[in-house]
Amino acid sequence: MNRITQLFNIQYPVIQAGMIWASGYKLASAVSNAGGLGIIGAGSMYPEVLREHIQKCKKATDKPFAVNVPMLYPNIEEIMNIIVEEGVKIVFTSAGNPKTWTAWLKEKGITVVHVVSSVKFALKAQEAGVDAVVAEGFEAGGHNGREETTTFTLIPMVKEQLTVPLIAAGGIATGRGMLAAMILGADGVQVGSRFAASVESSSHDNFKQAIVDAQDGDTHVTLKELAPVRLIKNKFFHDVVALYAKAPTVDDLKALLGRARAKKGMFEGDLEEGELEIGQIAGLIHEIKPAAEILNDIITDFEKAKQEAVSL
Repeated sequence: MNRITQLFNIQYPVIQAGMIWASGYKLASAVSNAGGLGIIGAGSMYPEVLREHIQKCKKATDKPFAVNVPMLYPNIEEIMNIIVEEGVKIVFTSAGNPKTWTAWLKEKGITVVHVVSSVKFALKAQEAGVDAVVAEGFEAGGHNGREETTTFTLIPMVKEQLTVPLIAAGGIATGRGMLAAMILGADGVQVGSRFAASVESSSHDNFKQAIVDAQDGDTHVTLKELAPVRLIKNKFFHDVVALYAKAPTVDDLKALLGRARAKKGMFEGDLEEGELEIGQIAGLIHEIKPAAEILNDIITDFEKAKQEAVSL
């Protein structure tokens, strides 16, 4: 038993990230049933849609699962109340101050994990009373930290100062990546991009294929003035680049981004005008597979790499 499998009562210290437009109940329950921790991503769900996904997830698995809540969410109080009403036992919070909800959730008997991108925020999360921290490197897809610290440097720096369990995220899609993160001090790993390209991911098939087709250098972080986001270079990305050449204001950038740009790309499959959020590790993802197979591949690869490491 390691600290993460013990904390969540799961078989493997592998957590599926709560990604917007990818992490519905089908993916979360498939990962949980396979021995990891599945997460429903509330960031792209209206409150009643989240309730429906939680209820369906409870029917689809008798194993632990979690809900990820970006704290920038407009209906956050309603979301948190639904989580409590539906008896969710684990919550991952992100994009906000962990002090706001951690104590409230823990009073309700919920295990709380907060996602950070720096040592400073990891310590703030620990002070707020979280049960574990996810430290996410700059390789990760979607919204990123402003510090631009990569996973390989972030994990040992956080580990040096943290006492609560540490989960590594950003650029991990294989068992070898998992082993590397754990050697650097992580107790477990959070995997996003690899599960976004799974059969059970709720993303559009066009987006899943775009992940498989992506190669080294095909993703980039942009829109730092709004919120840094890593996405695949497509027509929308090049429109952003063209706008930057004109020294835009924040309002200009907001106008170009518009609304529901990520939904358009990742959920509706518009590969030209959509925001295609994925991590750098997409270059190592070559096929769409069932989530259970992905998890099994990671664990098999991890055990093999561990044996090889012993003989170094």
